[in-house]
Amino acid sequence: MGFLLKKIIGYWLMPLPFALALITVGVVLLLLRRAPRQRRWLIGGGLAWLALLSNNWVGTRLVRPLEAQYPPVPELVANRPVPADLAACRFVVVLGSGHADAEGFSANNELCLPAQSRILEGVRLLRMLPGAMLIVSGPGKPGLLTHAEVLARAAVALGVSRERILEIDTARDTEDETVALRKIVGLAPVALVTSAWHMPRAVALARHAGVRVRPCPADFSAPPKADWALSDYLGWDVNALQCSTLAVRERIGWLWIWMQGKATPAPDDGLKS
Repeated sequence: MGFLLKKIIGYWLMPLPFALALITVGVVLLLLRRAPRQRRWLIGGGLAWLALLSNNWVGTRLVRPLEAQYPPVPELVANRPVPADLAACRFVVVLGSGHADAEGFSANNELCLPAQSRILEGVRLLRMLPGAMLIVSGPGKPGLLTHAEVLARAAVALGVSRERILEIDTARDTEDETVALRKIVGLAPVALVTSAWHMPRAVALARHAGVRVRPCPADFSAPPKADWALSDYLGWDVNALQCSTLAVRERIGWLWIWMQGKATPAPDDGLKS
């Protein structure tokens, strides 16, 4: 019940559903010719909220603090030493995202863009860690492939041996994933791969579950830019709304785990973060 309630509340607090809900209530009041002052505030507030969070500058400023908490793993060159904190990892863990069950499509083309970025980063790291195993995660619909299996197939297509891949296919969310992960890896250090905007909450939950993680973010929505154009401040588009949505969702998720006491700093696990 708690899981379902969390999903419902979280959905309606997202920028687009929240704005549309305000506008819809305002339009209904308008059609019923009731509460003229309130309906103006509802319609105007919904439109203003949607416009604000669809601005490029706003979306970037909301999501970038999340993505800046953990730096990306730099380019790893063959025949050169891997950074010690990464070399210590015995597992590369790719958290689930999403995919489309499309018959006739290759696994990588079934994956959504965040999932593609995550598995690509996971395979890149795995190639530099010949003794490590790959763990992929994600449930599925009854009778269809799980997300973990689709990720595994994409990894195999990218050259990873199937014997090096383990699956977590029953976890419903990040918290479930980290609990299941702890049972598999024990105290062994892991390279944790997920979207950069999701990494702070994933690290907090992993460390609360007792998993020693080395954050390896992927799928950056707003990477730093060397220069800015006027459109970066005055532009409005769906990409900016997506950045705002990710930022709002993650902050709601952080508030949820903070209320449960799962966002408190964990003891130093000896790995760089």
